[in-house]
Amino acid sequence: MAKVELYSVVVPNKPGKGAQLLNAFKEAGINFVGVWGYPVGKSKSRIDMVAEDAALLKKAAKELKIELGKKQTAFHITGEDHPGAVAEALAKLAAKEINVYAAQALCAGNGRFGALIQVDQDAVKKAAKTLA
Repeated sequence: MAKVELYSVVVPNKPGKGAQLLNAFKEAGINFVGVWGYPVGKSKSRIDMVAEDAALLKKAAKELKIELGKKQTAFHITGEDHPGAVAEALAKLAAKEINVYAAQALCAGNGRFGALIQVDQDAVKKAAKTLA
């Protein structure tokens, strides 16, 4: 488990806007651990990003004049894929009465999985101890 910084960008909900954003970061040399997006109302979308190098992401965003949302903390969990892999992490948090704000998980292939879990920001320290 690794504690990571998560940033979001709001873009118009139009074809190609997410591609433009991610291409700009690609040109700046940013490699992402995770990226996911979803609509926010009818006219906007939010793209959440976890970069391998958060400092480089912030620097690139400033240079590109891209407004990043407030820093949030998330947990990057990886491991051997098996039934219930993500449920086990969520159960640990639930047992300590830590509310999960969001979770994204995927099979990474070759028997591995990865997940990003967000908790209420006031519970980050408690969650870090729980997931360690």
